[in-house]
Amino acid sequence: MITSLQRYAKHHPRFVDLMVIIQVLLVAVLGSATGVREPSGAEIPWWPGALLGIVGSAALWWRRSHPRTVVAVTAVTVNTGSAVGYLITPLLLAPLMVALYALAMHTDRRTGRRALLSVVVLLVGTALVGDHYDHPWPLKTIGPVFWVLTPLAWGTATRMRHAYLEAAQARAEYAERTREEEARHRVAEERMRIARELHDVVAHHMALANALAGTAAHLARTHPDQVPRMLDDLAGTTSSALRELKSTVGLLRQPDDPGAPLDPAPGLGRLPELTAAFAAAGLTVTVTADGTEQPLSPGVDVTAYRIVQEALTNVAKHAAARTARVHLGHSPDWLRITVSDDGDAAAPAAPSPSGGFGVMGMHERAQSVGGRLQAGHRPDGGFTVTAELPIRA
Repeated sequence: MITSLQRYAKHHPRFVDLMVIIQVLLVAVLGSATGVREPSGAEIPWWPGALLGIVGSAALWWRRSHPRTVVAVTAVTVNTGSAVGYLITPLLLAPLMVALYALAMHTDRRTGRRALLSVVVLLVGTALVGDHYDHPWPLKTIGPVFWVLTPLAWGTATRMRHAYLEAAQARAEYAERTREEEARHRVAEERMRIARELHDVVAHHMALANALAGTAAHLARTHPDQVPRMLDDLAGTTSSALRELKSTVGLLRQPDDPGAPLDPAPGLGRLPELTAAFAAAGLTVTVTADGTEQPLSPGVDVTAYRIVQEALTNVAKHAAARTARVHLGHSPDWLRITVSDDGDAAAPAAPSPSGGFGVMGMHERAQSVGGRLQAGHRPDGGFTVTAELPIRA
């Protein structure tokens, strides 16, 4: 029942305003009719108070759109009644009290305080100076102050409560929206990370397998006795590709899936294994280092390995070179990785930095841990990839 009334009042505000005006008008007329006889025996006509009550009550129709003007009109009507001789009672103050409540609801606190001060000065001043019927002074001072202060305080408290509820609702909606956006962002990041892993694994091992297969085909015509060893290397490369592919796809499994692979993530500790695999494919890789080696955080370690792996894979796939160099420069805060080859300047040594998913993936990996990467052709031929990674992401 109460909910239905509240819903009806929300959708029919003007009907509610009309009901409020009628009730306030009845109260104001009743106040003017009950206070017409003074202690001195003089009688005050009731109709001036009723007329003032009608004017003040009618002004309440605009209390939502023009709250300051309505307060001024109702204050003037009440003050006029006080000057005529009416004792300021809550009944006569009803239009002004409703106007002050609306003012507190639709304006700020400073405006309410100014309106309260003006109304109090006006009413108390008129009651003290223009009273010709010797009303008791507490009724002329304390009473009006209390009755105009009450609706203003009530309206301010209601406005603050509504503002708090709206802010709480806005925060809840923002939190829900942010949570959904964060979830989508994390899903996108995870998809990108898995895509990089798949690209690195497939591109690296397929490039090696292609090189080994081509070498085996060549040796089958020239040195058949070396073909079994080359085929063994090819089988080892494809087996390693399957293991890493399974491990990467296992990222899509649930954490509690007992079938999820538990192989450790690769790191720079596996560089000898990586260079040996390229050596079997015909690419000689030299690894050098300077500075004091610092322990890397797991994320940086994986990123460094994947950058070296992808750079060497690009050399094996695209460069007309038989040798490549990997240099690791250690400092207290940074790891500098340089991968270069001596490919023929006339040959397409490697994909351009602006194209291909390999170079783009290396850039993304370096940025994901707070590092930076540069890749480009050298004037004298060949291609160089330089990455600077923080020791700890």
